[in-house]
Amino acid sequence: MIRLEHVSKDYLAGSGLPALNDVNMKIEDGEFVFIVGDSGSGKSTLIKLLLKELEPTSGTIVINGRKLNKIRRRQIPKFRREIGVVFQDFRLLKDRNVYNNVAFAQKVIGESTRMIRCNVPNILSKVGLAAKYRSYPRQLSGGEQQRVAIARALINRPKILLADEPTGNLDNTNAWDIMKLMEEINNDGTTIVVVTHNLEIVSRMNKRVIQMNKGVIVDDSGRPDPDVKDSASDGGSYGKSSAFGENTGSYDRDFTAFSRRDRFFGTAGTYGTGGSAYEEDFYDAGPPVDGGDDGDAD
Repeated sequence: MIRLEHVSKDYLAGSGLPALNDVNMKIEDGEFVFIVGDSGSGKSTLIKLLLKELEPTSGTIVINGRKLNKIRRRQIPKFRREIGVVFQDFRLLKDRNVYNNVAFAQKVIGESTRMIRCNVPNILSKVGLAAKYRSYPRQLSGGEQQRVAIARALINRPKILLADEPTGNLDNTNAWDIMKLMEEINNDGTTIVVVTHNLEIVSRMNKRVIQMNKGVIVDDSGRPDPDVKDSASDGGSYGKSSAFGENTGSYDRDFTAFSRRDRFFGTAGTYGTGGSAYEEDFYDAGPPVDGGDDGDAD
């Protein structure tokens, strides 16, 4: 579960222009949620707060039962491994083939070679790329590259998958294929949060929509408001501002039973704990965090 209570973020204290202003939000386990809004609406800040790349000026953030303000600096890498992240620009390793791009996520968390050899083919099969395991990114279409990125984000079974404009670089056919794949993943229990400007997909997917404008949630009724537009866009499409910083990745979680998600991931092998890995710095370092307990929510 993701819960924000009266969360504000002001980059310049006393500026009177907070990036987020008294935001309250709750996303239940297993939900599929779109976050939409124009450039400067607060989407980027919100996602960085969820990944603990930023600290809120005020308010409380709870993810999977942990209060983020109680997580110590040394605990940040493990916390981040509970979240998978997919980017608009794929962020694949160009000098490694499909198999090794996905395997990299498990190597970072210290999974054994034997388990990697079992887990990688399984997840590639689930995303429809079993036959492409020897291919390099340059040999793949945009849709195939995004499938590799999704496989990498899911290989360690995160509870939550965050997607930053996952269809932004794809044509309509590939975009819909990716969204159908995400819906399948969601149907098997993974919480999905998608930041997007593609209102056609948002409308047709018929999922929950959280609409942001100038640092506040202006609508959470389930459909985007066409009257809230990006001034730099055409016909009400939202801006393409990235929702993530440059050093975001995804991570691992405690070994446990995965209930409905086992139907998607299969039972071959024991997965490590989390999602994909892109920058080792993201696991091994985090913003300075004052002491605190282990971060369990009341």
